Parts: sequence; structure tokens; C-alpha cells
Amino acid sequence: MIELKNLSCFYEEQLILKDINQNFSSHLSILGANGSGKSTLAKALCNLIPFDGEILLDGKSIDSYSTKERAKKIAYIPTKLEIYDEFLSVEKFVLLGRFAHKESFFDYTHKDREITKHYIELLSLTHLKDKPLTSLSSGETALVLIAQALTQESQIIIFDEPTANLDPKNAKIIARYIKQLKQTHQTVLITHDIHLAHYIDNPVLFLKEHSARYFETDFFSDENLSALYDVPIKSLVVQYD
Repeated sequence: MIELKNLSCFYEEQLILKDINQNFSSHLSILGANGSGKSTLAKALCNLIPFDGEILLDGKSIDSYSTKERAKKIAYIPTKLEIYDEFLSVEKFVLLGRFAHKESFFDYTHKDREITKHYIELLSLTHLKDKPLTSLSSGETALVLIAQALTQESQIIIFDEPTANLDPKNAKIIARYIKQLKQTHQTVLITHDIHLAHYIDNPVLFLKEHSARYFETDFFSDENLSALYDVPIKSLVVQYD
């Protein structure tokens, strides 16, 4: 359960979101125009940026969790992978997802390595496990990010623009993985791609002019989309089936 109470977010002192109040007990997609605050909200949900108000995770303030406790609850998959070690291999990067479960001052356990191996195999990345992250394509990188999040074994996974800059084939692969993960995880999808959101079929939180509107159903009608995006939209085509 995620609860937002009078949540306000800023970027360089500029107001982005104001007094958002909402509860989410299941899957969610967060949509809105560029600059509406989608990624800002995603980072606030993971306590990665400062905010005003409260964010509660299972009834407990998110900033009262330790880093490791919070990582067991929620995983954040960014739009872009920031690489600080250009020689880091795929396998070692995915293994880092086990950090929340690792005892301080001890090495990763056999169990950690077996879990890592499992998810590398699940996402068909075994042939890349010894490759440096810098050698990967955009589609491969997206899969590696998902593998690390699964290895983290968090209850909630936040996907921030997961198909950005992907070609149609890889975008479809990632979309299908996200939909499958709804069976085992609570998913939060941040996207500007209404076709992807339609395919994933979550309730929608739409951000506009510092505020948010929640749609349990009936978000994807032409009339509703046209009004929200201020542009005529007709016959939304499903691209990911």
C-alpha cells in the first residue's frame, strides 16, 4: 500500500506537484505531458529526492525505513543506466540487486549468486553475463535493469519510461515483461506512451498543472484523452499486442 498525503514536490525551487492525496493498493500507471512531474513523483516514491507532505509505505513513513529496508519494499528502474564502473559486468551489476539482503562486511552468499543466476537466465541474458555494461545495446540494458530489480526481490517495482529510446521490437519485449510481472509484483509504470499504458492496463494517475486525477477505469476513451492532453485523439491503436 502506497499512501500520498499532501505531497508536494519541487525542482530547483519550482513547484512541480502540489498537495497530492492518493492511496494505491495495487498496480498503477502514471501519465502526463512532458514536464508534468512523472519522474519527479517516481523518485519521491523511492525517497530519492526531498518532498513536502508524507509518503507512507504499508502504513509507515518512507523516510523512516533504513536504506536496506526500503530496498526490500520498493525498487526503482531508471530511464537511463548511470555507469560508474565501465568495466562492471552484467553479472556483477545484477548481483548488486542483492545488496539489501547482504550482511554488512560479508561477501554475497551462494543464495545471492543463485538468485542472480536465475534472473539472468529468466531474461535470457546468460550469453551477456561476462560482458561489460558499456557494450550493451539499449534493449539489452533495459533487460539488465529489470534483472537487477527482480534480484532485489522488492514488493513494488517502479518502471520510469522503460521503453524510451527503444526500437519497436525491443519496446514490445519490455512491455510484455512488465505485464507478466504484474502476476508477482505490484508495478508502477511511469510513461508518456499512452499505447504502452493501454497495453499494461493499470489504473491511471494523470498529472497535469501540479495536480493529479485518478482513473480506476475509463481512462482511454478518445474524449477523455483529448480533454486531458489538449489535442484531438481518435481511435487509440494498440501497438504491443
